[in-house]
Amino acid sequence: MIDDKNQKDETTEETPEQDEAGQPAGPVAEGDPSSSQAAGDVPPSTPPAGDAAEADSETPEVEAEAVEEVGEEKAEEPVAEEVEPEVPEAAPVAEKAEAPKAEEKKKDVIPGADLEPIAVKPEERPLSAEELARKEAEEEERLAREAALVGDAEEEPSAARAPAKIEGDARYLATGKRKTSIARVTVLPGSGKIEVNKRALEEFFPRPLHQTTVRQPLTTTGYESSVDVRVRVHGGGISGQAGAVRHGIARALIEVDPELRGELKRRGFLTRDARAKERKKAGLKKARKRPQFSKR
Repeated sequence: MIDDKNQKDETTEETPEQDEAGQPAGPVAEGDPSSSQAAGDVPPSTPPAGDAAEADSETPEVEAEAVEEVGEEKAEEPVAEEVEPEVPEAAPVAEKAEAPKAEEKKKDVIPGADLEPIAVKPEERPLSAEELARKEAEEEERLAREAALVGDAEEEPSAARAPAKIEGDARYLATGKRKTSIARVTVLPGSGKIEVNKRALEEFFPRPLHQTTVRQPLTTTGYESSVDVRVRVHGGGISGQAGAVRHGIARALIEVDPELRGELKRRGFLTRDARAKERKKAGLKKARKRPQFSKR
């Protein structure tokens, strides 16, 4: 115990000397060599004064460098934080600038303009016999005009069946009607001459459409160059009279050759077209047209 006390006194005496030599007093005082010595441990060897001073002088530099690095990291962190919010702030501005442009484009574009229209074909109703005949007449008229312009008159195809021979004194009579027109037709052997009210066909019906309408039964059966036709017609207009003459010629050809009935019937030449203008009604301007209603 006495030795321990002597050692403590020596250490306490040595510490001021170390303080005078320039060593820091704090670490030495803070260390507890007495406790380690009391436990029987070997006291650590104290470094020389010069080495201790160098170690102490190096530690502040290391600490200063560490402090500088930490300061730089801290200084860099706020810069990164300041830069990061700038990017999202600029993005909304661009979006806001583009949004009105997109809205303007959408306003300019008509809704559904990019869609493809669906073509709805109208239902084709079957044509009547009169409409078919009219269509054929128009087609023949068009072909005749084209042939006249070109100068090459194409020969019309003859009927599959040869026309029947008519005796010299034979006369075939028939009556045709259309609207309010009545035509009395006489068919006799000849060379294809057609006379209407003692006038040539081209003179009485100047329009090619009406001329073609009158010749349709003869052209279909192949009698256009083997018979002459004389017609007396009255009532109605030009179109109605042409239809009445065609109806009468078709009926007269049946008298000449009954086997022609199927072909003429199929084309609608034997059907009496009963269509007519509807009569005017009392209180109306026309058949169904009403006067304008005035409330006051």
